[in-house]
Amino acid sequence: MKKNILKSIFAFTIAIFISSCAAFHSGYMTNSAALSSANFSYVKQNIKGQSTATYVLGIGGLEKVTLVDNAKQQMLATNPLKSNQALANLTVNFKYSFYFGVFSSVNCTVTADVVEFK
Repeated sequence: MKKNILKSIFAFTIAIFISSCAAFHSGYMTNSAALSSANFSYVKQNIKGQSTATYVLGIGGLEKVTLVDNAKQQMLATNPLKSNQALANLTVNFKYSFYFGVFSSVNCTVTADVVEFK
């Protein structure tokens, strides 16, 4: 009898931990350079920057605009643009994660291609 109760409590605890975590994704893509004519070449593809904000009971962290700006600044810090270069095919993705109804986090990932104009 005791073993069955312990097994039930253990199974219930595992079920709560597994079911209480959730993640949602969203994002958008924009073009920051006019690539309508063949006067450019790709220098780098899929460069990436990331930023994360953590919230406790919905309090704390950063605004969405600040997350995007921090991710973009991190991307440009590791991949500085040179003369005649621009970002193209800019993509912003968000991953919202929720843990146990108390904690949540937002991860922002910015990716882009670097093009150089002739």
